[in-house]
Amino acid sequence: MHVKLIDQFWQPKVRQTVQETIPYQWKALNDEIEGAEPSHAIENFRISAGEQTGTFYGMVFQDSDVAKWVEAAAYSLRQFPNPQLEAVIDAVVDLMGRAQRPDGYLNTYYSVAEPEKRWNDFSFGHELYCAGHLIEAAVAYYESTGKRAFLDMMCRYADYIDRIIGPNSDQIHVYCGHEEIELALVKLFRTTKEQRYLQLSRYFVEERGKQPSFLKEDPGFRSPSNDRWFDLDYHQAHAPVREQETADGHSVRAMYLYTAMADLAIAYGDATLTKALRKLWDQVTTKRMYITGGLGSQGHAERFTIDYDLPNDTAYTETCASIGLVMWAFRMLQIENDSRYGDVMERVLFNGVLSGMSLDGTRYFYVNPLEVHPAVAEYRYDMQHVKTERVPWFGCACCPPNIARLMTSLDTYFFTQNGAEIAMHLYASNESTFDVQGKKVILHTETRYPWNGEIQIRLQTDEPTDCTLSFRIPSWCRQPSIAVNGESLALDAIVKRGYASIGRKWMDSDNIKLHFPMVVERIESNPKVHENAGKIALQYGPLVYCLEEADNGSDLTDICLSEDSEFIAVDREDVLGGIVVLSGEGLRSDLSWEDELYRPVTRKKKSVPITAVPYAFWGNREPGEMLVWIREK
Repeated sequence: MHVKLIDQFWQPKVRQTVQETIPYQWKALNDEIEGAEPSHAIENFRISAGEQTGTFYGMVFQDSDVAKWVEAAAYSLRQFPNPQLEAVIDAVVDLMGRAQRPDGYLNTYYSVAEPEKRWNDFSFGHELYCAGHLIEAAVAYYESTGKRAFLDMMCRYADYIDRIIGPNSDQIHVYCGHEEIELALVKLFRTTKEQRYLQLSRYFVEERGKQPSFLKEDPGFRSPSNDRWFDLDYHQAHAPVREQETADGHSVRAMYLYTAMADLAIAYGDATLTKALRKLWDQVTTKRMYITGGLGSQGHAERFTIDYDLPNDTAYTETCASIGLVMWAFRMLQIENDSRYGDVMERVLFNGVLSGMSLDGTRYFYVNPLEVHPAVAEYRYDMQHVKTERVPWFGCACCPPNIARLMTSLDTYFFTQNGAEIAMHLYASNESTFDVQGKKVILHTETRYPWNGEIQIRLQTDEPTDCTLSFRIPSWCRQPSIAVNGESLALDAIVKRGYASIGRKWMDSDNIKLHFPMVVERIESNPKVHENAGKIALQYGPLVYCLEEADNGSDLTDICLSEDSEFIAVDREDVLGGIVVLSGEGLRSDLSWEDELYRPVTRKKKSVPITAVPYAFWGNREPGEMLVWIREK
């Protein structure tokens, strides 16, 4: 399968990631961005290799920033060959090779700062987490270039880990507090065909949650007596994975675990894992997910709390958690075509992920709240995690290279193929080539998605080909229609679990038209989401919209909408590089309050024009307030 994006929405963002973001992040990793928090990540490798003197600087998982950058850069080479960038990656790989220890171990923190504490802190030491990101980067670079040096280094590292950790009596029976290596080992298995790597991934997943937990004795473990938010559930270690029914703990850790569980379910055909994942999916997406696809409602411990606890202004909703949800959703689609996975993947990509990076690709949000009042956020202790403007870098910089690697690998999320069935999950203009039982099939897709829902697909094939093409019917679309060569299809007969499947002998130049009409919709929350009582959000197609101070003035919470107010979608080439805005009328308080704090209720309101922009695009103009959930009169 080869997918080439050529559309006007995603492809410019991918190209910008390659041309602007990756070079920018390389400078950040080398501490060359003026005014940004230092990284020191590359320097740490030089110190570990003995080529520089100094002390380790940064987070204990600082190596993972470099790994994710290499992975992003590696993916970019597939569609944008760049000898200069490839030479930079080769130099980084060589540096890592010189820093790698004779036994295969590679971790700058524990080689430089605390060599005596290697494999001592599994709660927060992140050794296996960093190893996982290095493995993923090595696999990506090998697949993009065919160069084996980095891959061979990481096989040595994985072999070393496999020798010391596992079920045998002469091994330590542990797993990482922060999941990541589990899914990386599956990738390494698929690339090398070495069964031991898959077995080690399975061990890590199935060991997790066994009681009594070794984490209770781990030096880094924080017991309930000093902070209950970091108990075993924080690590998803409170129960065996097949017995976990609610998404608990650190939201990024949870997403990486569920992604690895799905990988293993696929690799082993494990129905028990799939059953557990379906239950977790339903619980996450129907009770603990924001309308933007954001996850993690509490800043302290970056974690889930309880069902329906989804505050807007103190929301944590880390960019990495949204990226993890995309990864998990795509794995679930590899298990089964079900639009509930594709719908969420689309929701997260267009809203919760894109909001994490500025339109110029060089500034970032770690936290993605749904309501922002700058003066309050800059003063309140419980909002200290909220940034009112994107920043050039973070001391904990997991999110910037994570979003870069997602963007440069975005083409891999559009389709899945299972034998003679090709399923299209996301929509964008693209040219995609498939091998169907030895026959080449090319799909040429044209659309202005997400600004409208008209999608034209033309087939190109040298000979008639029997196969099934399946298309996700978006959950936001109320009146979908599909036609093949101008003939409308009866959707009731071909739609199953949200996918329209068309099986036939396809001919060259066959044409498929997907018609997904987009209208502005008012969305309401389950009443159990207390923060959204009496409020609505605006959605157009897959895009969630918000109000910004730049368009509507300050005190956005004073705005309310009448039940019969209507919004229309308007193309605005002069706003944020060219977008569809929603235009309508709202109501504001009409009387001056002067110095009063409270007074008897008055009903006087004045009508004011309202403009809403896509949530993902907020914060790219002057700083100001932002609001997703709007009061309804």
